[in-house]
Amino acid sequence: MQTNFKPEQLNDPDVKEAERILRRCVHCGFCTATCPTYVVLGDERDSPRGRIYAIKDMLEKGLDAKPEISTHIDRCLSCFSCMTTCPSGVDYMHLVEVARKHIEKTGHRSLKDRLIRRALTEILPHPRRFRWALRAAPLGRRLAPTLRKLNFPELAAMVELAPQQSPNAGRFKGPGTASPTGVRTGRVIMLAGCAQQVLRPEINDATIRLFARGGVDVVVSAGAACCGALSQHIGQEEKAIAAAKVNVDAWSKEIAKGGVDAIIINTSGCGTTVKDYGHLLKHEPDYAERAKTISSMTKDVTEFLDQYDIGAPKRWSSLKVAYHAACSLQHGQRVTTQPKTLLKKAGFTVLDVPEAHLCCGSAGIYNIVQPEIAGALRDRKAGHIKSLKPDVVAAGNIGCITQLGTALEVPIVHTIELLDWAHGGPVPPGLEALEKYSTDVPQPKNTVEDYIGA
Repeated sequence: MQTNFKPEQLNDPDVKEAERILRRCVHCGFCTATCPTYVVLGDERDSPRGRIYAIKDMLEKGLDAKPEISTHIDRCLSCFSCMTTCPSGVDYMHLVEVARKHIEKTGHRSLKDRLIRRALTEILPHPRRFRWALRAAPLGRRLAPTLRKLNFPELAAMVELAPQQSPNAGRFKGPGTASPTGVRTGRVIMLAGCAQQVLRPEINDATIRLFARGGVDVVVSAGAACCGALSQHIGQEEKAIAAAKVNVDAWSKEIAKGGVDAIIINTSGCGTTVKDYGHLLKHEPDYAERAKTISSMTKDVTEFLDQYDIGAPKRWSSLKVAYHAACSLQHGQRVTTQPKTLLKKAGFTVLDVPEAHLCCGSAGIYNIVQPEIAGALRDRKAGHIKSLKPDVVAAGNIGCITQLGTALEVPIVHTIELLDWAHGGPVPPGLEALEKYSTDVPQPKNTVEDYIGA
């Protein structure tokens, strides 16, 4: 793509980066076929190619963000399916971040939009506040139809996504180290997360148990908190950078002690962001190099386990598992085969969901701020899953689990919960009725040494 930025415009690091990215686009349009919003809406302006043209025009002309541009940028899910498809390697991920930052600085949102976004950034990344908010959700759920009539679909979506019952308390809470009782074979840092540890703390519990059986220490660093993804996705880069710095400081202290094999993320939306810390903090002199180290050490939990011997499963199952590939995992991190491979090794029958490349509509807070499009994508994805008639659905992201859980009759759990169950852990919440379809694998009474002669 030919660009016409003035030399003085290119003094702005954001514009310079945008220009570099824009010049790689060849207008081929391959991205339109795999863009969820274009598939649903059929509007070129709601395709990656259309947004690229709009971003180019806005930045080249130095225009303040107008609704006719920001509306279509806001509808982008940041699923990055377009990047997987693009033959030219257009870095759409960072281009749309530049655009959102520009919109946040120069655009004008309604009071309602500003209040909703402010509430989300002040509640979701803070577990204690989020727990209190969930306690009020049952009352709000009764008011959902009224909220829609009053033109507050975002608030209606918010309360409807909240769990029907208060989530359980996690077994492993707060900072500390979970150490195996046997031989220690490794040491990892785990991001406890913010929304996930409130909505389904069993995911962290399952991760820690599975690692402990394999002899791996799991460290939850004191001071580590939200990864910053939520703020970054709505253009509030300063908040995202501040959150990233907090984690870099906390994890750098642990890494300095030595013996850390990886930073483990079991929420793929967070994983995509943490793996990008090197880019996010590249202009921060005191953090740039450490952020690169953090990014290079970060792995999705299935990415790590695929390269680590956790032993043979202790429980075998005939359950059919529909594996839902979270966009942040398959497109953002390019982790595609590892989750399914691990599930198959654990004895499950894994089913591939049709149109697996398309987003379910969760996308961070997208299902709250864009509820209509998110609902259409959710129903489309749920329809494909139902066509498989699975016993259970597995996913690697709490956002997808929450989103699809409102549209499926079968239970949906995190991949790591199924792996933990197969390797000796408790039945995941919601799967109690399926426990009878699993069988314990007979364990040998003799040890290897019993078969070795003198």
